[in-house]
Order: sequence, then structure tokens, then C-alpha cells
Amino acid sequence: MTASLRETARTVVDGSTTATRLVEEALERLAATEPDIHAWVTVAADAARAEARRLDAGPHRGPLHGVPVGIKDIVDVAGLPTECGSPLRAGRVADRDAWVVARLRDAGAVVLGKTVTTEFAYFRPGPTRNPRDLSRTPGGSSSGSAAAVAAGVVPLAVGTQTAGSVTRPAAFCGIASYVPPVGALPYDGVNPMCPSLDTAGFFAATVEDLALVRTAVGGLPEVPTARTDAPTLLLMRGDELGPVETEMADALERAATAVGAAGARITDARLRLGPLADDHVTVMEYESARSMRDELASAPEQLSDILREMLERGATLSGAACSAALARATAQRDLVTGMLGEADAILLPAAPGPAPKGLGATGLPTMSRPFQLMNLPAVGVPGLATADGVPLGLQLVGHPGREAELLATAAWVAERLR
Repeated sequence: MTASLRETARTVVDGSTTATRLVEEALERLAATEPDIHAWVTVAADAARAEARRLDAGPHRGPLHGVPVGIKDIVDVAGLPTECGSPLRAGRVADRDAWVVARLRDAGAVVLGKTVTTEFAYFRPGPTRNPRDLSRTPGGSSSGSAAAVAAGVVPLAVGTQTAGSVTRPAAFCGIASYVPPVGALPYDGVNPMCPSLDTAGFFAATVEDLALVRTAVGGLPEVPTARTDAPTLLLMRGDELGPVETEMADALERAATAVGAAGARITDARLRLGPLADDHVTVMEYESARSMRDELASAPEQLSDILREMLERGATLSGAACSAALARATAQRDLVTGMLGEADAILLPAAPGPAPKGLGATGLPTMSRPFQLMNLPAVGVPGLATADGVPLGLQLVGHPGREAELLATAAWVAERLR
């Protein structure tokens, strides 16, 4: 069962548990689930136990005091390998924490270990399976972090998103996710791919949990667990971005009906963002080819075919093509943020459908690409499922200057979907 971050943190504050006990329980859960799920590449059991003992000795450090967390293996943790899912990084040990890890520690979190990433956070899958259905992909590239939370090993995990690498795994694994705007959280200590697109993100059981961690890590004012008034939502069915499966389309309609019955004001988004998906690919390929120029030149045989071919395409693109794509995104962003001046969020699918069967691919990021390129925050909302119980995730995309309000709106929506 997926653990609540808020509840876990509360039990430490009220003395009903300790950091040491939380770490031991997490390690026990990891040992029980890892043979099936394969979410972890490094387990720092001794270091986590030692940190828990220090925390139990006091004083109380912050809102995440004693909470075990997982960190995606493109994010540096001092003393642990950062191998990026590639033999090219085998044995590389970080000498300092990434900014986001340091902030989690400042808030009292305990790093349990590193979680599986796809190769350099691109599309080649790792070994991780979906805890909700072991025959299905957990998504990518933050597959291990999403699976670690969904399996109940940790109540919080860090991922990264360049296209849909937080939003999609959360949807497939039936948990909540939060992707801040690019640049809202420093990216220091994270293996870069696309500076215009890369951002850290978080996984937790509920949207309320994500509001807690965003406040603890990023300095937002404390976010209410949910807003008290009904929001105004722009409904986007997603088919303008790519094919949407019938189960997802039906789930979105059920969700719109439920939140509308609870008082939400819903209007059609009337956005035409499909061309931005191609622009996102242009920017990603161009910038990735520059970020990974040395790897492509020195050891192309150690890259997967899918990654090498992407880098080769990117190397042929011009700076002018990338600049033009970014300019179109800026123009569309101005249009969308203008609309979000009057509405609270855009409601749309987080993925085209449920997690696909098989582990040979990680699913499509089509529902996230335009918003990542426009640098808009997104909150993944769980609570829906197919008739067979496979998770179906929605997302709310909001104004970049109103992250706290977006989280509160997402919590309001999530409550109506439970």
C-alpha cells in the first residue's frame, strides 16, 4: 500500500514512531518487493540507518524529519554512484549532493538509495516493473522512483522530466506527481540533457503530499490541503496532441462530470497545441546532441540504438531551428497563460491511456510535451482506473506564477475523484 507522506511525517512529530523505525520499515518493504519490481539500483542501508540515528538524537530538523526518500539515478547523492542507467557512467561516485537532495536533507529527509532510470533519462527501459500490474511498464524515465512510491517502499521520491518522465510514470503507477516550471528549482547536481526542458519533479501518494514537499524544498508559502471554493477549469481532451484511448477518454468525461457536479466551472480549452509537440522534439534533440556530444563521439557503441539515433538527428539540426521552436513556444505560452489568468488550470489526460502491456517500451509522452516546452507546471492526479483496475491518471496544468494555487486546485479535484 502506498504510504502517505503527510501521515508519515506526522507520526514522527507526535512521537508514535522514529526515523530509525521508518528506515527499517522501508528497508523491509524494499526487500519484500524488489525481487518483483526492480526499482532500485543502489540501496544505502548503512548510511540511511546512521542518518536516522542522528535525526532521532534531535533536534527536529524540518517538515520531512525522518522520512525515507528515493532519488533517481541521474541525480547526485554524495558518496553514492550516479550511473544514469548507462555503462558510460559505471562506477562514477558523486562527491556532493545535488541541490534538490541537499534541500530534502535540510528538511529532515533520509536518502534510502538511488532508483532506476532509463538510459540517460531517455527511452530505453530499465528493469523496473509496474507495481500495479507486473506485466505493464511503469513508464519512463523516472520509472524506479514512481515504482518505489507505488510499491509503498518510500512515501516520496525524486524524478526528473524533460518530456513526460514524471507525469507519465505517476499516471501509470496510480500515484500523484508534481512538475514545477523549468528553473523554479535549481538543477545543480543533475545530469543535464536539455537545459530548456529539464526539471526535477516529485512522486507521492497524494496531491496533498506533494504540496508539503514543494513547500519544504522550494520555499513556496504553505499550501492549503485543498481550496474551499470550486475552481474554473479548461477541459482539454488530449486528442489534439495524439491518439487517446477510449478508456482514458471515458475516464476524463467521468472526471469532468464529477467535478462539475461539485461546482467546478468547466469550459473547453480551445487550444491548438499539437504543433508544439514537434517543436518539443526539435529542442530536445538539438540540446541533447550538444549535451552528449562527447559520449556520441567517444563511445557510440555503448549507447542504445534509440539514444544514438536521436543524438545523431540532433547533431544535424541548426541553432536557428531550435530558436524558432522556442520562439513559437513562447508565443503559445503567452496565449495559454493569458487564458489561465481567468481560469485555475487546464484539465487533461496525463497519458494516452493505461500503462501499456510489456516492458520493452515506456509509453508515449504526447500529453506532456507542449506544456514542458511552454514551461508550465503540472500536477498528476490519481484516482481513476479501467474496469480491470489499471490506473488512469489525469493532470492539471497551471500558471507558472501560481504554483501554490495549482496544487490547491489539484487537491480539490483529487478529493472529488476518490
